[in-house]
Amino acid sequence: MASKPRPKPPQSRIRSAKFTVGNVVRHRFFPFRGVIFDIDPVFNNTEEWWLAIPAEMRPRKDQPFYHLFAENAETTYIAYVSEQNLLPDEAGTPVKHPRVKELFAQNGQGNYRALFLQAH
Repeated sequence: MASKPRPKPPQSRIRSAKFTVGNVVRHRFFPFRGVIFDIDPVFNNTEEWWLAIPAEMRPRKDQPFYHLFAENAETTYIAYVSEQNLLPDEAGTPVKHPRVKELFAQNGQGNYRALFLQAH
């Protein structure tokens, strides 16, 4: 008696990140920009944080999320933003967050090179 082939388990839907560490990005809806310093392949924050986002703006969890040294017109801070809400920043001006000068060097092309990453 021939056995039926077993269905394959669903493949992970983790996508490759669109942006990299050192890229300067801006938020799609809110007036801030920043330098990416870390990337989570999928949402990796608290459920409370996620639920605090208004439902109509709440991002999907199955996408890369980026940690930014961020700035707006008033202050600097750290932001955690979904890929769907980021766009490349083409302002060409330096990001003023104080940690940027400690951890990055400008690459002359509008982005930054991380001083804390080693080439393999």
